[in-house]
Amino acid sequence: MRDSALLLYLVRHGRTHANTDGLLQGWSDTDLTPDGLDGVRATGRYLAPVPFTAAYTSPLGRTRATAHEILTHHPDVQVSDHAGLKEFSFGDLELLPESALFSRVDPVDMFREVFEGTFAGLPGGEPAQVYLDRVTDAFTTIEQRHRGGGPVLVVSHGVTLMVYLTLHGAVPMQALANASVTVVAVHPDGRREVRAIGIDPSGHGDDVPDLPQDAAVAGDLAAHDATALTPPA
Repeated sequence: MRDSALLLYLVRHGRTHANTDGLLQGWSDTDLTPDGLDGVRATGRYLAPVPFTAAYTSPLGRTRATAHEILTHHPDVQVSDHAGLKEFSFGDLELLPESALFSRVDPVDMFREVFEGTFAGLPGGEPAQVYLDRVTDAFTTIEQRHRGGGPVLVVSHGVTLMVYLTLHGAVPMQALANASVTVVAVHPDGRREVRAIGIDPSGHGDDVPDLPQDAAVAGDLAAHDATALTPPA
């Protein structure tokens, strides 16, 4: 029987020059590096068996470039962008070294406050609650648009994808790698279930498990622990 859940394949964009140089990127954009492009292509090959019905990206070039490479294996899939999928804005600190942020705030405290919606924002940036509202709106739109089920690709950013997971009760133990794949099932009753977190087809992390031959039907990545997610009240 076909899995009736909507399967969101959440992919972080490929490695960029800013990532390599340790710069705060946020709403700014830099190109994928050559090895970042190779990593995205590896992710594309890994996801080639998945019969995507739609794809979404943030409006930033690095997510669009990542989606383009993945969808070379799915030429009939239409891509839409949603501003709510953009990364958290680092305001005036963007494209400065990460040390410029760490000298101002404790990053652990800052991101905890971001996820709680209490962080006031960096100079020139956005308040955390504004950020959480737009991310929630983006994913709500996608979930409602595809409530009939099937696999949907969402290419976004590290903090934004972690916000989606954290808001629904699954806090990743480490940052999501560039070009990594996280799979969340959204069931018809609204229950969300993590089926994989941070699969690394680019080979920069742990060994990559085999993808089920028919991911839309199997709906299960058995090599990873499943974490049940309960929608917020």
